[in-house]
Amino acid sequence: MNCNFVDEHILDLAAGNTASIEVAKHLNACSVCATKVNEFRSTMSLLDEWQAPEPSPYFDTRLKARIREQAATQSAGVLGWFKRPVLAAAMAGLMALGVVMLGVVDHEKQTHAVQQVSAVQDLQSLDNNEDMFATFDILDDGQQNETAPSTANF
Repeated sequence: MNCNFVDEHILDLAAGNTASIEVAKHLNACSVCATKVNEFRSTMSLLDEWQAPEPSPYFDTRLKARIREQAATQSAGVLGWFKRPVLAAAMAGLMALGVVMLGVVDHEKQTHAVQQVSAVQDLQSLDNNEDMFATFDILDDGQQNETAPSTANF
């Protein structure tokens, strides 16, 4: 027999249930286990002597009145019950609106970035085609010179 077995069955031993001969020998040999069992027995005897206090004679009346008050508060709170789902739906709507607005702002930023990219690309293409545009300028100058004398003849 060991102390762990006694610890596991200490409530049964303290209640006076008959123990096996081995448990009795262990309790005679082990003062720690014997002390624990005796302490549990004295605690249980004190609990057996304890008398619950009598409730106040008006306890039931006050309890019923309080229950009626709570019921009245809750029935008046039907609007409170109704407000919660409405408030939750309004908050969900505001969150959805916020998400949509963030998407619109983000879309505007992307559109603005695309416009900036296209302007940069236009400038780069102008830079790359500078020779070609210079040729156009020469052609334009040549056309103006040819048209000038012909209009002077009229």
